[in-house]
Amino acid sequence: MIPDRFREAMQNIAIVVEDEPSPQTLRELDLEPPDTLLGLYQGTPLTERQWSHGNALPDKITLYQGPIEDASSDNDDVVIAIAETLIHEIGHYFGLSEEEIEDIEENYWNGEPEDPEDPEDDEDDDDPPPSA
Repeated sequence: MIPDRFREAMQNIAIVVEDEPSPQTLRELDLEPPDTLLGLYQGTPLTERQWSHGNALPDKITLYQGPIEDASSDNDDVVIAIAETLIHEIGHYFGLSEEEIEDIEENYWNGEPEDPEDPEDDEDDDDPPPSA
């Protein structure tokens, strides 16, 4: 699900599942019903880490089972919601802003390449990827 180049770059991060976001978490994020939270990244994004960042507790991505199930119409939707939420939160780990992640998600769902200037994003390229 997560491309190897990103998975290999992810270090010292815990991915956990909780039933629901706590009322305190929702307050801290200024979320009020009917808004809720499907997932949350807590930690220091890679782009903000200093050279002295070592020996730290793991960053944490939390997936909230109840809201994910509530937002889904069937099991296939649950799987899709988990994948989208996890990828969204991993984007924050890599230092992407909410706006950057939303742009990437919108381009993905519209079938647009990630970066129109990047020739590797060419959808017509049927050549196999170079071997490592």
